[in-house]
Amino acid sequence: MKEKPYKVKVSISLDEETISIIKQLAENDDRTFSAYINKVLKDHIQSKKIKAFD
Repeated sequence: MKEKPYKVKVSISLDEETISIIKQLAENDDRTFSAYINKVLKDHIQSKKIKAFD
């Protein structure tokens, strides 16, 4: 069984409109704000064919 990766807290600054949109998208996807951002970033990295999550 594959272990879940260790999570590290980070701090970023986003504009209010972006935060609002991400919150709505996360809710629609039944995810937390943080989990949604993590998914979006992973999907983007994988779309660039970077082998970080194999």
